[in-house]
Amino acid sequence: MKTTDYIGQIVRVVVDRPKGSRHPKFGYEYPINYGYIPFTVSGDGEELDAYILGVDEPLSEYVGQCIGVIHRTDDDDDKLIVAPENTDLSDDEIESQTAFQEKWFKHILLR
Repeated sequence: MKTTDYIGQIVRVVVDRPKGSRHPKFGYEYPINYGYIPFTVSGDGEELDAYILGVDEPLSEYVGQCIGVIHRTDDDDDKLIVAPENTDLSDDEIESQTAFQEKWFKHILLR
């Protein structure tokens, strides 16, 4: 399954880096919830990662709608953008909320 096939789909995210937690290697804080889609494989050989937008409290798991994909052009590790169903976020809002990590990578936002 291509990552863009997830757009519009309802997915379950296991949150291994809840909002407010720190990156285990680089130490920066996660301003949003971040996790992975179980039983998937991304280009880097790990599970497909997902940013959860539109939810303000730390989570351990979340079911929401994929509203886009961050496709990294200099790394083989796409990220799903997951939000509550029928959430309407602009490209600028998505870029702003994921910049804490995506600022280190070249990417395009696929909707």
